[in-house]
Amino acid sequence: MPKKNDKKDIPKLKKTTKTKKRLKSWVWLVLLAISLGGLFFSGYKILAWNNDNKKTEAQIKEIEKVIKVEEIPNDEETQEIVNPPSTKPNPNNDYWNYIKLPLISVDFTELLKKNSDTVAFIKVNGTNINYPVVQTTDNNFYLNHSYNKTKNEAGWVFLDYRNNINNLDDNTIIYAHSRLDTTMFGSLRLILTNNWYKDTDNYVINISTPEYNTLWQVFSVYAIPTETYYLTSNFATESSHQEFINTILSRSAFNFNTTVDINDKILTLSTCKNNDRKVVLHAKLIKQQAR
Repeated sequence: MPKKNDKKDIPKLKKTTKTKKRLKSWVWLVLLAISLGGLFFSGYKILAWNNDNKKTEAQIKEIEKVIKVEEIPNDEETQEIVNPPSTKPNPNNDYWNYIKLPLISVDFTELLKKNSDTVAFIKVNGTNINYPVVQTTDNNFYLNHSYNKTKNEAGWVFLDYRNNINNLDDNTIIYAHSRLDTTMFGSLRLILTNNWYKDTDNYVINISTPEYNTLWQVFSVYAIPTETYYLTSNFATESSHQEFINTILSRSAFNFNTTVDINDKILTLSTCKNNDRKVVLHAKLIKQQAR
């Protein structure tokens, strides 16, 4: 009897073994398909990223060919200093040194022909940021469109749709992607390095618009988990405004020894550091010239 039972069990064992082998084969095929799919997708993303970079570089070169940037020396008669920290110049306060620096004036004729959304030109010392700034009715379009409005994941440098660059809010905000090739705001990460901080010439930002040339003094730089608080454009009360200033001053990675109050107009530059952190710069308006 035991021998007969053993013979009957043999086919069952063979069937079970074959089933297991088939399952293993399918598992390996599925894993192979997933791996190949991931490989092809990664390759596609790399090619797309490189293609976007090339298109962005071409846009930058095209802009450089037509743009005209003039340096305007300090002129106390035509240039207005903004919210001075004291009634008399104090050589120990950097404000009084920075307001002597030249402004830049940009001819927007050709830029506006290329893109009617152009509202400004920004230059940030110690970085590669030297671009026209655009603005539209939302904060989404220029996340994935280039200066010529073609689809491009590199995006462009854009002003928050809530702001008016010629009639400044409490906080004026400019965004761009942090590209690995350092285009757009890719070089903004340099503001968190000691080398950038050690060079005090880096503490100013020039912005030119069709109506004004302006100079801004940096007072805070930091990296922070993604949030919306520092992107507040206007404040309902003086106390909430002052609290905002105190907060962004306390966050700074470096001490710029700069006074800021609720009468100051603030500029905020924002970009990604990684998937869940931002690099942020704040500056205050110190000088302007009507055009």
